[in-house]
Amino acid sequence: MEKFKIRDYIQGVLESDRRMLAKTITLVESSLPDDQEWSRRILDELMPHTGRALRVGITGLPGAGKSTFIESFGTLLTQNEHRVAVLAVDPSSPKTGGSILADKTRMEKLAVNDRAFIRPSPSGKTLGGVARKTRETMLVCEAAGFDIVMIETVGVGQSEVTVASMVDFFMVLMIAGGGDELQGIKKGVLELADLVAINKADGDNIERAKQAQRQYEMAFHLLSSPSRNWTPPVVTCSSITGAGLDNILKNIQEHREKLTQSGEFQKKRQEQNKEWFRFLVREGVQEWFYASPAGTMMPELIEAVGNGAMTPTTAALKILDRLKGSTF
Repeated sequence: MEKFKIRDYIQGVLESDRRMLAKTITLVESSLPDDQEWSRRILDELMPHTGRALRVGITGLPGAGKSTFIESFGTLLTQNEHRVAVLAVDPSSPKTGGSILADKTRMEKLAVNDRAFIRPSPSGKTLGGVARKTRETMLVCEAAGFDIVMIETVGVGQSEVTVASMVDFFMVLMIAGGGDELQGIKKGVLELADLVAINKADGDNIERAKQAQRQYEMAFHLLSSPSRNWTPPVVTCSSITGAGLDNILKNIQEHREKLTQSGEFQKKRQEQNKEWFRFLVREGVQEWFYASPAGTMMPELIEAVGNGAMTPTTAALKILDRLKGSTF
């Protein structure tokens, strides 16, 4: 088995070696203690080479055509001399932990594009279905020279909020023709959106897409924008014909320019770093807790609460009392 040193991973990423990039991401995603230590040291070295890429989050209901859109939009970006990394978060089974990881088969053309890199990642047990190491993977891709990183979320539950907290531009992909368009997505998701794109606006569906566009534009008048310096547009597009994709790219570029000029872009990045730090602390404390003597009491107490032998309040107090005598 081939052996690598930490310097091999760092150098490989900085030289955009796709093989070493993939191996580095695998190391970052690993839960093994030794791999985690190596990934921390590698990321520390790569950090000065990150932060210059544009981070775009894309979500949408099942059937909205996210993968087809990303392939078409990603191809357009590469034609405009961009290097594009796609982090496609696949839903993991809550029972087996397995995931589909089929994005490379859904994005056949982009997968073989020299200026693109697709990394499907299982969401694991992270709240919201976003891969536990998505942030770190994003930084590795930036260090490898990809100037646009797109994160595709599964589009369910809390995942939109999580993705929105780590990107510069958050896009919600919708389709027309499904009845009452506004019933298909939560108000909270629209409030996070920097742009809503009505996909599949082609053929006989063009007029329905325009109608849905008008409905969403009216809805935005009732919602607060995520930015003081940007009014989220509602646009139509087609991943098949390519119509409207140039307009989406134009909006993304204009969004960055306006927020950079106002100072909001930099401030947003700073707040995201703070939130990332808080997340890592919460995650570390949780891991420590379940490995501590207090944490090992959980299965027994959960069973007692479940069969009515103990109240949740009493069980929680037992845990807290045990924690008072614990140290990190």
